[in-house]
Amino acid sequence: MKIAVCIKQVPDTTEVRIDPETNRLVREGVPSIINPDDKAGLETALRLKDTTGADVTAVCMGPLQAEVALREALAMGCDEAVLISGREFGGSDTYATATILSAALQQIGFDLIITGREAIDGNTAQVGPQIAERLDIPQVSYAEDIRVEGNSLIVKRMYEDCYHLVKVKMPCLITALAELAQPRYMTVKGIEDAYKTEIRMLAFDDLKDHLNAEWIGLKGSPTRVIRSFTKQAKGQGKRIADMDADEAVASIVMTLEEHNII
Repeated sequence: MKIAVCIKQVPDTTEVRIDPETNRLVREGVPSIINPDDKAGLETALRLKDTTGADVTAVCMGPLQAEVALREALAMGCDEAVLISGREFGGSDTYATATILSAALQQIGFDLIITGREAIDGNTAQVGPQIAERLDIPQVSYAEDIRVEGNSLIVKRMYEDCYHLVKVKMPCLITALAELAQPRYMTVKGIEDAYKTEIRMLAFDDLKDHLNAEWIGLKGSPTRVIRSFTKQAKGQGKRIADMDADEAVASIVMTLEEHNII
């Protein structure tokens, strides 16, 4: 079984800043990590490798600095790492990104694709399902558990208050929740081997048999960001003290009425 895991290098959201001129994330000087949902998907693939002997390839689209994320994936136990990078890909939204990743995955080959549910720098949860649509393969999103049964998978798909058990035949795509698996630590030998392993590079010219320049980058992105902003801190609350229970309740009700909440 060949498993391709799509990972993304994202800025640590505790350090996020927005450029007021471009409405884009300021990435310079911000520490980067592997997206948490993606890392859980990576761990799941490695567990399947441990139990079934599967071959695991980590796939990342991004600038050359994303090689660091791929080295970490190799140090965790991946067999191969592929970096998709090129100026032509800059500015791609989820639709264009899924188009590029689909072209690369066709070239790499797969029985199972695992992506994270969503990236913490976008929170769209769109890329995984869009890849599946592009490749015309079945998909199961929000996976919290996966087990192999012959040439199929049994996936526990989570909802807010329940779950479904879904049987899906490979080739297929799964989007992983962070709760799917606790990522393992890198080993010293793994880190040493990771920096000896060559990362395969795929540029636009390597994928042009499956890509049209009109489909990617800003030109191929139908999404337009009007405004971005960081989460605002809450205002100072009002503390009710030196009142008995009835007086406190009356004060709260009066405040809610003043703000037209009740």
